[in-house]
Amino acid sequence: MMKTDRIKALYDDLQSRHGRPRDQWRLWCKRPKTMRDREQIAIEAILTQHTNWRNVETAVASLRRARALSFDGLARFARRPETLWSLIRSAGFYRGKTRSLLSLARFVRTAGGMRNLLQQDSMQLRSALLRLPGIGFETADSILLYACDKPSFVIDEYTRRLVRSQRIASDFSYEYLRHLFEKSLRKDYRVYQDFHARIVIDGKQR
Repeated sequence: MMKTDRIKALYDDLQSRHGRPRDQWRLWCKRPKTMRDREQIAIEAILTQHTNWRNVETAVASLRRARALSFDGLARFARRPETLWSLIRSAGFYRGKTRSLLSLARFVRTAGGMRNLLQQDSMQLRSALLRLPGIGFETADSILLYACDKPSFVIDEYTRRLVRSQRIASDFSYEYLRHLFEKSLRKDYRVYQDFHARIVIDGKQR
């Protein structure tokens, strides 16, 4: 069976074995999303780097209480980032993540807000996100796919483990796997969201 066919078969299998997305995925796979939803997801995509979801939930709750769970809210801390450190400390790497959050907030606000960001070309927006401090491939694609509903497949350790266990490929580099999944599936952000979310759900159960 060709690689593309095996990936399609995995998609069907995960769809049949796992129900509706739950936990964080209820929001991340929500359709349609409000602009507030999109901003929260983008913020969570940074907070979730190198930590578990429970820690992210604690940081999100702190940001919500401080009315900082939005780009306008985060912008209030631009001159006093140390205050933001205390709000997101539970997510770890809080100084670096504060820098990333403030840079992303400035980027989105300069672009005219999330609504304007959604109108941008996917690849141009991806390149712009990757130039921001602390935002690598996985975070950029998470923002594109889940916050902006743009078809850019996310590759994480759960995806790599699945590829390795199923012996689909021997090249585990980010861009190779992203292109492999994207060419194997219908170019539809809903398909990408559903597949990636279920890969993570399945991986956490193993």
